[in-house]
Amino acid sequence: MTKLLTHWLTVFITLSVLIGLRLQDGGLTETARLKSFDYLQSTDKVVESNDIVVVEFDEKAIEAFGQWPWPRNYLADVINHLRGQGAGLIILPILLTEEDRAGKDAILAETLQNNGVIIAQTGTTQINKNAVPRGIAKIGDPIPWLFEWPGMLGPIPILGESADGVGVLNIAPERDGVVRRMPLIMTVSGETYPALAIEAIRVATQAPSYQVKAGATGVQAVRVPGYPTITTDPYARIWLRWNKQFPSVSIMEATAEHVAGKIVVIGLTAEGIGSTIAAPTGTEYAHTPVAVSLQTIINGDNIVRSDLADTFELAYLFVVGLLLIVAARFFHYGFVAATIVLICIGTVYGSTYIYTTRLMLFDFSWPMITTVLVGLHAVFNRFVSEYVQKQQIKKQFGGYASPTVVKMLQENPALVKEGVKKEVSICFSDLRGFTPLGESFGDDVKGLTKVMNGYMDAITKPVLDANGMIIKYIGDASMHIHNAPIDDEDHPRTAVKTGLNMLKAVDHFNKDLTAQGKPPVGMGAGINTGLGYIGEMGSTERHSYDILGDAVSTTARLESQCKAYGVLLIIGSETVRRTKDDFFYLKLDDLAVKGKTVGLDIYTVLDKSYPEAKKTHDKMHSLYSKQKFKEAIQLCNKLKGEFDGKMDNYYEMWIERCQYMSTQKLPTDWNGVFIATTK
Repeated sequence: MTKLLTHWLTVFITLSVLIGLRLQDGGLTETARLKSFDYLQSTDKVVESNDIVVVEFDEKAIEAFGQWPWPRNYLADVINHLRGQGAGLIILPILLTEEDRAGKDAILAETLQNNGVIIAQTGTTQINKNAVPRGIAKIGDPIPWLFEWPGMLGPIPILGESADGVGVLNIAPERDGVVRRMPLIMTVSGETYPALAIEAIRVATQAPSYQVKAGATGVQAVRVPGYPTITTDPYARIWLRWNKQFPSVSIMEATAEHVAGKIVVIGLTAEGIGSTIAAPTGTEYAHTPVAVSLQTIINGDNIVRSDLADTFELAYLFVVGLLLIVAARFFHYGFVAATIVLICIGTVYGSTYIYTTRLMLFDFSWPMITTVLVGLHAVFNRFVSEYVQKQQIKKQFGGYASPTVVKMLQENPALVKEGVKKEVSICFSDLRGFTPLGESFGDDVKGLTKVMNGYMDAITKPVLDANGMIIKYIGDASMHIHNAPIDDEDHPRTAVKTGLNMLKAVDHFNKDLTAQGKPPVGMGAGINTGLGYIGEMGSTERHSYDILGDAVSTTARLESQCKAYGVLLIIGSETVRRTKDDFFYLKLDDLAVKGKTVGLDIYTVLDKSYPEAKKTHDKMHSLYSKQKFKEAIQLCNKLKGEFDGKMDNYYEMWIERCQYMSTQKLPTDWNGVFIATTK
């Protein structure tokens, strides 16, 4: 039991390790979780934006305007053109951190004024120059939670002061390099800076600043006055919903049809000037996260990851792990496999359903990994434990039961592990004639051992062939039972038939023995049917399959009386009662075995019937019970030679019994019961 518990403890260790890895939330777990979120987004239906259009600086524009970067007056012309076509806000995600080589900054600055243009700045690791901060109204202290840059590189002052808004261009890839979240507010040395998307919302609403709410677990929300609250993660990020598709047009072809009334995001797509980022949907241009984050804010469909998600996922891992351990321990392998598959499918489906209906992220990756690993480990442990158990059963019972019985025990170990009270048929057998056999071998111990092993093989085979169970060998004696651990509804008949087959096996063995010039041996056996307590018995260190009970001791006493009665088999009355129509029985006596006072009818069985001789035999017993010992003796003498002489020794013993009883003064209530004085 201890080994078994230790064995299954390893599964709990595996579960604990997986939960620990999830708690630690290192690279492996985070990557798996993020990939699961990518899958969830892949289930989204693609939606084309009606609010935002991408105007591309493409190869056509480069061919028309010349080498990039263009003089600033060209950018002014683009903005004027777009405004002239009815464009709304214009987001220019282009860094204008250096003065124009053509000296056209003033032209662009004039164009930027009051034209609804938002230009870019970028967080840097070293430079802090021309930064354009934007103050926030704080509820709580969000600063410790915001993405912090060592420096911020902004547009040249003339442009920064002219533009309606300045937003941070930086994205925030996950550790695998994929952009899934975008910070709305960032910080440098305690100053706060909005992203391009949230700055565009501020410009659109003409709000002077932002409101940021933070608590003990981080930032909770960002709000632009006059605009709905935007739920964020603890680091002021929003999950980008990448199902959005934006119409695009070359700046050389942009007309009112394309841009009127829409927010314009300038995109650099020409070869050599356009850069790309990794998104869950694949490779995207650098301007796309700006458009996606802005559209997400406008739609209010930003994805949410609940604060309780981690707790729920960990609880889910634990419950799933325990379920699989229990399933693997007690249910069929097919059920366990089905459980693993159903849990995986159910987890993915549940996560997808929660995402689709609530836009909430539930990580299905680690629960699936846990399900598979814990499930496989539990199944492997069960396989190993069952294999070990089967080998132990084979080792324990291989020489004591038939291959059929051993296989059944291997398939159902509870048959031997659990003690039961059960009716069985028991047989004790003992070797006759060992002394002369031993003397014939002299000092040849090896030869004698070989012969004794042959004898045991001979009497064991009929038992195994009948699916009986050898309980023990005791020197040259043996004990076996029927109807345990394997059920046998007809076990009394099986026991008697097996006893007769054992005698035949001894006869066959004797032919080989006499051929070697050795004296033959015999066998005596007692067979009885009754209740016994059966199961594994012994100490914790050494134990065996055994049987206890009154029926066992009675059977042993019956076997010990074989020599006294001059017969090879003595059968108990219950066995005879249940099989009287199947075999030819002769009553031997009404015997109270040693230690008992109540008589038990005992019988012997012959391999063929002798009906006429049996009538005389029964009459002899009737005379004996009536204390007509002289007449009984006469019949005993008459019966000598009957039954092919197999009962002659019995009748000699019975004559002596009658002679002795005739000399005794018997009580008036004498019932014919003979009380044995020896075992």
